[in-house]
Amino acid sequence: MTQEQEPELHEAEPHAANISGRLNWLRAGVLGANDGIVSTASLVVGVAGATSDKTAILVAGVAGLIGGAMSMAAGEYVSVSTQRDSEEALLHLERQELEEDAESELEELTRLYMDKGISAPLARQVAVELTEHDALAAHADAELGIDPEELTNPWHAAFASMVAFTVGALLPLLTITLSPESLRLWVTALSVAAALALTGWASAHLGYGRAGKAVARNVAGGLLAMGITHFVGSLVGTQVG
Repeated sequence: MTQEQEPELHEAEPHAANISGRLNWLRAGVLGANDGIVSTASLVVGVAGATSDKTAILVAGVAGLIGGAMSMAAGEYVSVSTQRDSEEALLHLERQELEEDAESELEELTRLYMDKGISAPLARQVAVELTEHDALAAHADAELGIDPEELTNPWHAAFASMVAFTVGALLPLLTITLSPESLRLWVTALSVAAALALTGWASAHLGYGRAGKAVARNVAGGLLAMGITHFVGSLVGTQVG
């Protein structure tokens, strides 16, 4: 390899310096969609077990969609804000340490690279060069696993969760209200199973995981939740009626 040539990267593997942002969006989006599908499907199927009144089912589903979307957004915002506060506090502490005792911090960075298997002279050289380039970024990466330029964003996570929940919830809501009464439960169950299979595959594909396991887990959990809720709704409807 000549000096002009750069090493080739495997295209199928992630090579970003920090993929926490992508994983954060993925987590919020997939969890939001799954929760929207399962919770709304369980809600409308449970109500359908208690009554055949389409208006009651629709009202319950819409209320569940709005309440769930707001809940997901608020929950993600609080959770990710707490994570970001922790990251900012750690970075602030690291800045102070670099200002107060830069030499000790350099020795610490050298030791961290040595612990990863790099020889002492090379580890020292790497530590010095990275410190000269961006001391905070070097220490944040080696010590904390944080990229100061890519901190988690609570607004992004909240918006992604709200939109994903809404999109996921619309499927069972529209399916059960638009399908004929005699087929609504079966059509809803099949559409939900297909949607959960898709989100399971997507999460595995984007997260470099095993698709079969993710799909089976999603579909089985969703159908189980729907079955239990429908059973409870049928019991409650019988008792109340």
